[in-house]
Amino acid sequence: MKAVIVSASLAFCLAGPISTPAAYAQAAATTTATNDHAVGSRIEKKIHQDATLKKYDIHVSVENGVATLSGTVPTEADRAKATQLATMSGIARVDNQILVDLNAGTKGVKGTTGSIEQKSKEGAEKTKDAAGKAADKTKDAAGKVTEKTKEGVSKTGEVITDSWITTRVKSKFLDESVLKGSDIHVETNDHVVTLTGTVPTQAGRARAVEQTKEVEGVHKVVDKLTVGRKK
Repeated sequence: MKAVIVSASLAFCLAGPISTPAAYAQAAATTTATNDHAVGSRIEKKIHQDATLKKYDIHVSVENGVATLSGTVPTEADRAKATQLATMSGIARVDNQILVDLNAGTKGVKGTTGSIEQKSKEGAEKTKDAAGKAADKTKDAAGKVTEKTKEGVSKTGEVITDSWITTRVKSKFLDESVLKGSDIHVETNDHVVTLTGTVPTQAGRARAVEQTKEVEGVHKVVDKLTVGRKK
């Protein structure tokens, strides 16, 4: 009987510590999550108390010491300021996914923005209806009139399609000295142009956005460019 008792005790002693690493890992994960939440709250407080950034809808999330920022602001300076405010003790890296949009709505004018968007939508519907009535003569003519009304016509008489806008934007970049060494990808969807890739300087980034806005038919520019060397 003594041998049995000793063996059982030995087995219990050996089995007991097996769960200790798991317990430590769980405790460490809980501590990390708590710290992330606390740091995230501090970053949100700094942004929401900033005289400029508090007007915009900026979201903050922190995981394993990485602060992710999202939302929209009207200028590159505002985007850079958000990164600066998020850089603090407890943060290893800031992943700034905030988009630069001149039409970024503020908390105080959301109603006005919605009203403008509604009027634009109503105007587009009226234009579409008028185009449909004007195209009753023949089926082929109707297709052409509807297409031109939807896409718009450039000053040179060309129909402004998404592919037309993309080509025009790319051609704008060719003669820009500040964009030499850039690797910019242009994508257009419903007259909204998204720029991705790399540019050598902040000045080049600002120039790329400016030149894109000057192209006929562009309704909005989404800036996802990064400053760095061409990969």
